Amino acid sequence: MAGAHDGAGAPTRTEEARRSTLVSVGVNLLLTGMQMAAGLFAGSQALIADAVHSLSDLISDFVVLFASHHSRKGADADHQYGHQRFETAASLGIGILLLAVGVGMLWTAVSKLEHPELIQPVKEIALWVALGALAAKELLFRYMLAVAQRVRSAMLAANAWHARSDAASSLVVALGIGGNMLGVHMLDPIAALVVGLMVSRMGWKFSWEAMHDLMDGAVDAQTVAAIREAMLGTPGVHGLHGLRTRKMGDFVLADVHLEIDGALTVEAGHHIALEARRRAMEVTDVLDVMTHMDPVHLPR
Repeated sequence: MAGAHDGAGAPTRTEEARRSTLVSVGVNLLLTGMQMAAGLFAGSQALIADAVHSLSDLISDFVVLFASHHSRKGADADHQYGHQRFETAASLGIGILLLAVGVGMLWTAVSKLEHPELIQPVKEIALWVALGALAAKELLFRYMLAVAQRVRSAMLAANAWHARSDAASSLVVALGIGGNMLGVHMLDPIAALVVGLMVSRMGWKFSWEAMHDLMDGAVDAQTVAAIREAMLGTPGVHGLHGLRTRKMGDFVLADVHLEIDGALTVEAGHHIALEARRRAMEVTDVLDVMTHMDPVHLPR
């Protein structure tokens, strides 16, 4: 079976995931400290909210490292289908974390907007830190997404888009701080409110997609069609039905009923089913296919 999930490619995939995540840890650790210190010194709620967002990135990085380590373990007595769903569980954890952080940001921002007289002018240093964070997070997103696409990891892609949401939030924060410095003081908590909405939306999206996979949701129609086409192209397969698919981490599991000439011997039918399975597993990210032979009576 070809693909990123074969035995030879597994160490490379894991190492790439670990390396990119460690880069993210370093960047987010630096940004969290800088943003929090500058936000408190400059009196910017938006920058403090962005620091909390960076902290959530840092926590999610450690979740990714943990899940990446466990998902590459082979099958055992307790997990006879392998451990690939550790990655899906990690994506769910990241989504719930983002959702909780976003709701907390919204609560704080709304509380501040209810008492506008407490909003203070923001010092200039907050703007420079926000712009620096924006550049760092956008570069981090591009790097992490490139790695995720190369190794085809939904978990790494989720973490990359988490970095992109952080970059977008830094842009909003910079605009809010700039507006506050120009005299529209309410723009700083408004920016914090927008950041909270963005983080909450991203958290809901990741949580929903992970739940879909954990509940054995079917894969996309394009992948199903590719599996169907590969198997129907097998000599000796006269049709198929009952094709079902589900996700196992970043990979696809399928089971199907193959319609094979009932006049053939069991051994001949078995070889046809094996060839159909082999062809289906050449489709990108298909990990395994369970086949069942249904005899059909052909005209002689």
